[in-house]
Amino acid sequence: MQMIQNSNTRPSVIEASGLRKSYGTLEVLKGLDLSLERGEVVALIGPSGSGKSTFIRCLNMMEIPTAGTIRFRQKSVGERFRDRGDEIGIGTLRRHVGMVFQHFNLFPHKTVLQNVTEGPIVVCRRPRREAEERAMDLLAQVGLAEKHSAYPNHLSGGQKQRVAIARALAMEPEVLLLDEVTSALDPELVGEVLSVIRGLADKGMTMAIVTHEMAFAADVASRVLFLDQGVIAETGTAEEVILNPQNPRLQGFVARFKN
Repeated sequence: MQMIQNSNTRPSVIEASGLRKSYGTLEVLKGLDLSLERGEVVALIGPSGSGKSTFIRCLNMMEIPTAGTIRFRQKSVGERFRDRGDEIGIGTLRRHVGMVFQHFNLFPHKTVLQNVTEGPIVVCRRPRREAEERAMDLLAQVGLAEKHSAYPNHLSGGQKQRVAIARALAMEPEVLLLDEVTSALDPELVGEVLSVIRGLADKGMTMAIVTHEMAFAADVASRVLFLDQGVIAETGTAEEVILNPQNPRLQGFVARFKN
């Protein structure tokens, strides 16, 4: 298998090698490799059922791979929650590799501010005042400072997703994973979320993004990976993968999104 990585030689922040994931007899991932460097934005595209979401959930061990390895900061990630020797634990990985989900996963009984400060206070043991100041700065960045005292059920879908992004950023992650964060939104709300993500890319946030928004992927991604039937069928720049695809399956997939 060939390691899918960028052309320069900077060390990767997070790396997957030979990643496989099976559910019973169904093999969803069939030996995927990825090396993600600091400041890179990688878009994962492909048809439903191709393994995109499973792959990205494996990157921060929300799903435990059946085989293969995950490395973070050049150290192997183990299946234990805590660090052990030279092996990074799942807890450390998740503190530094944030995840934004398709369906928001906000705490419904907590305010917007409480949702954003929960991780820094409980997990990182930061003082409440410090966590709240940081949370308000992040909410201002995503355009929701005035909603700090609202509860999730009083927000639109786009607002909920922007809160979810602020919550992930509150942990000051080195890598941000986004799993189809616009697919549950009404079309008129998609733009506001993509605008926030584009701003993060402009600031140099390292991200892996599962998306069906082809124009957005072409705009922000350093690289695009096309997944098909559990393998990386094609990889390259947006120009190569989205605008000038060579793989017949990829050509058919991309054509569905053209006017």
